[in-house]
Amino acid sequence: MAEFPFHILARDGAARSGQIVTPRGDIATPAFMPVGTAATVKALYLDQVRAAGADIILGNTYHLMLRPTAERIHRLGGLHRFMGWAHPILTDSGGYQVFSLSDLRKVKEDGVEFRSHLDGSKHALTPERSIEIQADLLGADISMQLDECVANPCEKSLASEAVQRSARWGERSKAAFGAREAQALFGIVQGSTYPDLRRESSARVVETGFDGYAVGGLAVGEGHTAMCDTLELTTPLLPEGRPRYLMGVGKPIDLVEAIARGVDMFDCVLPTRSGRHGQAWTWDGPINLKNAKFVEDDSPLDPASDCPASRDYSKAYLNHLFRAGEYLGAMLLSWHNIAFFEALMTEARKTIGQGRFELWRRDLVTRWSSSD
Repeated sequence: MAEFPFHILARDGAARSGQIVTPRGDIATPAFMPVGTAATVKALYLDQVRAAGADIILGNTYHLMLRPTAERIHRLGGLHRFMGWAHPILTDSGGYQVFSLSDLRKVKEDGVEFRSHLDGSKHALTPERSIEIQADLLGADISMQLDECVANPCEKSLASEAVQRSARWGERSKAAFGAREAQALFGIVQGSTYPDLRRESSARVVETGFDGYAVGGLAVGEGHTAMCDTLELTTPLLPEGRPRYLMGVGKPIDLVEAIARGVDMFDCVLPTRSGRHGQAWTWDGPINLKNAKFVEDDSPLDPASDCPASRDYSKAYLNHLFRAGEYLGAMLLSWHNIAFFEALMTEARKTIGQGRFELWRRDLVTRWSSSD
């Protein structure tokens, strides 16, 4: 496997800022990866995503293998060329989407059999096939091992089975990935909210050995406090000199608390999903632009922002767009939200470097708790 150099540049408690060096560009950490599910970050041009501060985006194996198919993307030059993004891409393994299709899939030791949510056609996803799709056909810079995710609450016996199967699939994923100079492979820790299972899973994944380590199975029903407690336990068990990635998380308060516990990378659909439904994330908490109180509010979302969507349009105009059903409303709010999440990462890196991250974190948590 490639070992993309990961340089830790500053620390403040358990929080750290750093840099992942890849052939397609460096990734400043903590990093938020906008989600490009179907080879697009919904409602945005990729130059807007880049200008907002994103060094890396996430592609989705499950959706791309079904449409337009990984083989077609490969014939068209790979995912970077297909979608017009020249910078790093991380792809998920497809496991989370498959396991969310509880009525359409069957888990076996070899892998997962499932039916497409699009047309009901049958498909199989094994650790080997997942690596083939991600690394060989899509050409991802960072691929993820196939794992088994369980929702919370979860019986301990089921969580234990998922830990064991994920560990075996991780070994098979690594064997299939082999030695690559320009691509990396991350392993995934499971174990629900059971401390002993998280310890066991961490030990198994570290023993297998990966270029980076992800914490999976969170933000799936356990709640904010349980998520933080699980991270508090898990991140110290992972190698200090490798990136740590919290999958599928989340709200700004989740990101800040996870950074405080040593997490380096994040992804979530929340910024664009919220934007399509009229919700803007701000330094004072989330606001609903559909609310009548904004009908004549001439102020922008953030006059200090470098993002035009945040700076150049009034809340009254955004309110009008959503009330009129205009596409531009979703586009502008999605753009603003991505820019806000990236600005949050920039500020986290800055405050860690200045040794004042904890004070910044406490201020934000107090402010956002008041807004709730």
